[in-house]
Amino acid sequence: MILAALNTPHIDWLALSAPLALLGAGGVNLLAAVLVPRRARRIFAALVCALGFAGAIVAAAFLYAHSADGHGVIADAIQRDRLAALAAIIVAGSGILAVGTSYSEPMADDHIAEYYALLAWAGSGMIFLASASTLLTLFLGLEWFSISLYILCAIDRDLVGSLEAALKYLIIGGFGSAILLFGSALVYGATGSLEFHEIARVVQAQNLSHDGLLVAGLALVIGGLGFKASAAPFHMWTPDVYEGAPTPVTGFMAAATKTAALVLTLRVLREAFPQEAHLWTIAIAAIACASLAVGNLAALVQRSVKRMLAYSSIAQAGFMLIPIASNNAIGGRALLYYLIPYSVMSVGAFAVITARERELAAPVTLDNLAGMGWERPLLGVAMCTFMFGFAGLPPTGGFVGKFYAFSAAYRHGWTWLVIVGVVATAVSLYYYLAVVRAMYMRPAAELQLTPTAVAAGGSPPRDAVLQASVVLALGGTVASFVAVEPLIHVAKQAASALPF
Repeated sequence: MILAALNTPHIDWLALSAPLALLGAGGVNLLAAVLVPRRARRIFAALVCALGFAGAIVAAAFLYAHSADGHGVIADAIQRDRLAALAAIIVAGSGILAVGTSYSEPMADDHIAEYYALLAWAGSGMIFLASASTLLTLFLGLEWFSISLYILCAIDRDLVGSLEAALKYLIIGGFGSAILLFGSALVYGATGSLEFHEIARVVQAQNLSHDGLLVAGLALVIGGLGFKASAAPFHMWTPDVYEGAPTPVTGFMAAATKTAALVLTLRVLREAFPQEAHLWTIAIAAIACASLAVGNLAALVQRSVKRMLAYSSIAQAGFMLIPIASNNAIGGRALLYYLIPYSVMSVGAFAVITARERELAAPVTLDNLAGMGWERPLLGVAMCTFMFGFAGLPPTGGFVGKFYAFSAAYRHGWTWLVIVGVVATAVSLYYYLAVVRAMYMRPAAELQLTPTAVAAGGSPPRDAVLQASVVLALGGTVASFVAVEPLIHVAKQAASALPF
């Protein structure tokens, strides 16, 4: 009788299809860890994980096509709209590239199935996070993918610095989650609501825009999201974790985590706190400037390529916060477009570093990159293209992304922010082009051929799956420049889900 009276919400399975595909792939891989013979475990787990990410892309594309009018589902716990669908496609695409990069990783087969299970679960948590429409589901999605990433950072026990990176990520990530949770509690205390739209309605109805409790909660929520987006001054975990984690995991984190965190930031600020825009636009602009300064200046003095790209990721967060700070429709489109080339460039750049690490059996630095462009022409051209894209140069989508972001700031009337971004771009040319110089322009006496190249007479071994991932990333980087109009149209439709 009690069960008959229980009122349960209607479940929209299409809205949950993308994360469910990845949850299923992770579950199958967990079974594979004990049921599949060790010699077949790697290829089976990688194939299942790749199929899970591919299924998530198909489900998200179907959701995008059938969600022109965004609305809350499952008791308004998550939002079914094109914004969430596009974020899911970007995250799942990054996941497929990460699977290809990880396939030949010199990791013991004892835990390889668990590795791919955690990779799939991290992706499902990020997709769920991007669709969150309440503070409760926001925190659930955040912890969902964070716990998976904590373990992924430490899963290769033979990798020097892996356990240290995971511990730092766990401690600082837990601190960031606590800040976000405390901020959510303050917002709930001020408004009595957890739903984003309801928070905005209560603030407007009760004129709470200047309420101290609400403002403090908003500040803490921004800080918590800043930790996940690796934006300064919440960036302190990024260089050590990026350097210590397995490089394929680092590439996935750099692309997918930032996508989920920034899309969620845009959603939260626009849907829950539109009346406080006069406060959070200034705060986000200040964080963007801090990220540009810290990321670019610290990257100038790095010799480790992974560490340099970690600081580059902080600077890129600054560039992508500019359109959020602009608080206009063109800013929403700019962010969503920018995330597409940035994600493929990030995974692709770390894939090239992965290939070099496997050849050298040592961390990659600007010194031992010497000659790589001549030894491995495909990887050399790809790495140059990725560096040009990060610097915002054609023919890459990074050029259009930065231009679009600056246009949003100019439309908002913040010419000074455009100038800051242009100066930061000029500074970044030094360390991005340093990678190109290291691969192609070092004097012959400085070239350091890899041990595998010397042993094989000048040709290091090929990794077909990794190279396929690099080619896909390279194609995506250039295609996002060539096919600007359709991608901007997709971003425009996704951004229209928010109340600009």
